[in-house]
Amino acid sequence: MISNWLSARLASRDIYYGWAVVAATFLTTLASAASISAPGVFIVPLEQEFHWSNAEISSALSIRLLLYGLVAPFAAALINRYGMRNVVLCALTTIISGLVLSLFMTEVWQLIVLWGFVVGLGTGMTALVLGATVAARWFTARRGLVVGMFAASSATGQLLFLPVMAKLTELYSWRVATGALCVLMAVAALAVLLVVRDRPSDLALRPFGDDGSTPIPPPAPANAPITSAALGALREALQSRVFWVLFFTFYICGASTNGLIQTHFITLCADYSIPATGAATLLAAMGIFDFIGTIMSGWLSDRYDNRWLLFWYYGLRGLSLMMLPFTDFTFYGLSLFAVFYGLDWIATVPPTVRLTASTFGAERTNLVFGWIFAGHQIGAASVALGAGLSRTYLASYLPAFFTAGLLCLIASLAALSIRRDKRPVVA
Repeated sequence: MISNWLSARLASRDIYYGWAVVAATFLTTLASAASISAPGVFIVPLEQEFHWSNAEISSALSIRLLLYGLVAPFAAALINRYGMRNVVLCALTTIISGLVLSLFMTEVWQLIVLWGFVVGLGTGMTALVLGATVAARWFTARRGLVVGMFAASSATGQLLFLPVMAKLTELYSWRVATGALCVLMAVAALAVLLVVRDRPSDLALRPFGDDGSTPIPPPAPANAPITSAALGALREALQSRVFWVLFFTFYICGASTNGLIQTHFITLCADYSIPATGAATLLAAMGIFDFIGTIMSGWLSDRYDNRWLLFWYYGLRGLSLMMLPFTDFTFYGLSLFAVFYGLDWIATVPPTVRLTASTFGAERTNLVFGWIFAGHQIGAASVALGAGLSRTYLASYLPAFFTAGLLCLIASLAALSIRRDKRPVVA
């Protein structure tokens, strides 16, 4: 098998095979994230072509964001039972199918079904729980760094491809841009097929950083029904105060990133006569700085108190959102916002995953984090729809930005209520 050959080749160069799994998973989350953010570029073209309102289009995007999160804990259960490679390949096929069929849509209900439900289900199975699973299974050391890399790929994928999507849409059409996304995801599917394996033991390896002094605990039984496994993890988590705090803060994280900036920033800039390509370039700049900031956050989360990291991340994000309307949307003001906000875009993920792992244990991390991530996407969906309603009925996005900024300040204080040095809960 290719994985055995590649493992031997990497071992001869003293390179751990888990890094190849990280690379394939990184590409998958990058491609999946691009399909999540692309509709933000398509809002205005869809309004012009089909005469759908911003609120109608936003409703489809909010369903997609909601399912992106709600599917996550069940995706974790599917991964535990059927394996990462099988689940990810199924997910990528689902996304590609939804995007291809959307090329022929003519009614708003088709937009809701394809971009809302189909793409939402597919992307939900490749959400951050996939990265959390790889980090927890393949790495003992550098776990925070690995989670930071996956979080960075998710957020950067949602932003970095926007200028390309905007340019393709401007030169050709949104359909050509959608086709390009399908090609990208097909490449990711091939990488997963050739490289990804479930656990180090599949290749007679131990997790990275494991000194071999203690036996590796056996995998949790995978014969439980998918729903029972996911809901069982939720029942366990609901008894923990840490879960409630992380769920609440991650709700606000999703509301202030995916729901607000990712979905509506381009349309907001259009209200101030900034073209879509220029706004998408600013989002791509955020993606570049996010890549740096999130990997730095992973490095910091391995070394410092994760509660205080969350305090600073949410606090600074809240201040930046509340200051955005006062930039007058000048080039200098927006560029400064892009740098500052980009560094903090999804830096909250590594400390959140580490707090989850330290509380619930490595084998339960993906299931419990799946429910926490569901909170992230519930927040994203609610603000994606709420901001669209604000734009449609109040003719302004500003109430949504001030509200999101205030919520971030509340989240920064909530993070400090988590007690230090929680011991893992025995399932």
